Amino acid sequence: MSDETIARALESDAPLTAAVHQRDVAHAVAEEHDWHAAALVGRTVTINRPRNELYAFWRDFRNLALFMENVESVTPGEGGRSHWVVMAPAGKTVEWDSRLTEDVENEVLAWESVEGADIKNAGRIEFKDAPPGRGTEVTATIVYEPPGGDLGKLIAKLFQKEPKIQARRELRRFKQLMETGEISTTKSPEAAPQG
Repeated sequence: MSDETIARALESDAPLTAAVHQRDVAHAVAEEHDWHAAALVGRTVTINRPRNELYAFWRDFRNLALFMENVESVTPGEGGRSHWVVMAPAGKTVEWDSRLTEDVENEVLAWESVEGADIKNAGRIEFKDAPPGRGTEVTATIVYEPPGGDLGKLIAKLFQKEPKIQARRELRRFKQLMETGEISTTKSPEAAPQG
């Protein structure tokens, strides 16, 4: 996933315009990777910690299971590869291998799944200094091929695993962990069943 692709997805603050850009970027990424379809999730959070600490924590991929609710484990391998095991609906798990595509110390981590992944995905985490005294802005951008197309997205929503909601929760959990050393167990409003 190129910097230009991500920049186009996130260049507008207007919700409708941003949604159109995200749709266009998702379509471009699907074509680029020869996926049937793609969905894009982009979120930013400000964390009151220095970016070198945040980058180092995230760069040890084993740490991701500490704040990502559905990640059972991430096992680093050779040559920038890692093996992911993620919980899925109905008590199942999905697994895939990813490879780093970009690693700029204290600034950027980017990856993409390798051939044969259960869920084809690519992502990018950026660490930028926030205004003085506010810490670091962390932006996560994830593009994935929805399992089972639209049906897979519907099933994910029913089980509260919709990626946009999940991304917001996971960044919030990352912020709590890095700022306080623990994650609140209080349920958030989006965790409540939807009618």
